[in-house]
Amino acid sequence: MAVFNFRRPQMPRPGPGDLASFLTGFSIEVMPHTAAKIEDFRDVLPQGTRIYIAHIDGTPIEAMVTTARRLACDGFVVMPHVPARLVRDKAMLADWIARYRGEAGVDQALVLAGGVDAPVGDFHSSMQLLESGCFDGFKRLHVAGHPEGNRDIDPDGTLKNVDQALDWKQKFSERTDARMALTTQFCFEAAPVIAWADALSHAGIDLPIHIGVAGPARLQTLIRFAVACGVGPSLRVLQNRALDVTKLLLPYEPTAFVAELAAHKAANPGFNIEQVHVFPLGGITATATWATHHAGPNGAHAIRTG
Repeated sequence: MAVFNFRRPQMPRPGPGDLASFLTGFSIEVMPHTAAKIEDFRDVLPQGTRIYIAHIDGTPIEAMVTTARRLACDGFVVMPHVPARLVRDKAMLADWIARYRGEAGVDQALVLAGGVDAPVGDFHSSMQLLESGCFDGFKRLHVAGHPEGNRDIDPDGTLKNVDQALDWKQKFSERTDARMALTTQFCFEAAPVIAWADALSHAGIDLPIHIGVAGPARLQTLIRFAVACGVGPSLRVLQNRALDVTKLLLPYEPTAFVAELAAHKAANPGFNIEQVHVFPLGGITATATWATHHAGPNGAHAIRTG
């Protein structure tokens, strides 16, 4: 499914309402320490918005559960990350899940390998977590998608291991009652994303895609995050922008990128990107303001598909 050598297609122009329709049901990601800076999420996000809680190395499970409980009590749909490489053993995994369910009513999770080099215990992949049986009864299980590959998974720059993992996740989705989707890393260029999504469909991977989008931020901030997170060829969009002195000091907004995807979706209703997932790299409030502004009145209907 290598898709990086492609001729740029003629992109349709977005029509009236395409962008708002595409952003309906957007989700957002927070961390416990950034969430704590928001006095009331109901002031910045539509109620019912799905909020992912990123679990990074060093974050105690108590902070994760406290944040999940707070957001759930305020009427948001909570989806914590469960990173395999931070889980010591099955007993720890079962304890985490029991706490999420018992204390915050969580029944959704993003299951992923995790951004550390060495596992702390028995697990190193999302597939091992899914096979554990600990997520039985969850309504939604999202897994990671990599439109531009992942050097942690495929150090040689190919898509061999990523593709094998996607094939396994597709088969798992066919034998679980949970609804599944691919939540991707953020990207900056529409054409490679469209080519990647189409390649998945042609390969028989029909998991819906929640495409990662970097929220408004300073260009220097975005480049730093993009390099740290292993963003691939679409990083050139930021690099080219940095060469334009008229844009260098202006905040980046993902409007053009999302509008291109929205136009493609409008022209191709079967296109497998289902929702937008925004990363608030320039701050939660700024990102929420951008997303709700462009989603318009439809943004209040935060969860499109449950």
